[in-house]
Amino acid sequence: QVQLVESGGGLVQAGGSLRLSCAASGRTFSNYVMGWFRQAPGKEREFVAAINRSGGSTYYADSVKDRFTISRDNAKNTVNLQMNSLKPEDTAVYYCAASTLYYTLRPRPRDYDVWGQGTQVTVSS
Repeated sequence: QVQLVESGGGLVQAGGSLRLSCAASGRTFSNYVMGWFRQAPGKEREFVAAINRSGGSTYYADSVKDRFTISRDNAKNTVNLQMNSLKPEDTAVYYCAASTLYYTLRPRPRDYDVWGQGTQVTVSS
């Protein structure tokens, strides 16, 4: 079973940038649709972005479109989330997730069955 470890979170001022990375173990990383989700205190976990197995197709939540970019490197078993023009409302714990169940891009947390431990992103105003 694949295991996921996120890194790259931190504190940044509004308008700044951060790059999150997710390292996956296992030899079948390229078989998984990968996604990023986030959860703010008192709120439900919400979809941020997803990328298909080859990296050729991506899908974004409207709230992050044109600011965030998801990418993957199947040779290095990593998926990244470049976050630009950050806003205070982007503050949340960010989770990397893998779907071993589906081959299409999915925005629902329940469609992903492997999760990382999360990394905190805090954007100050």
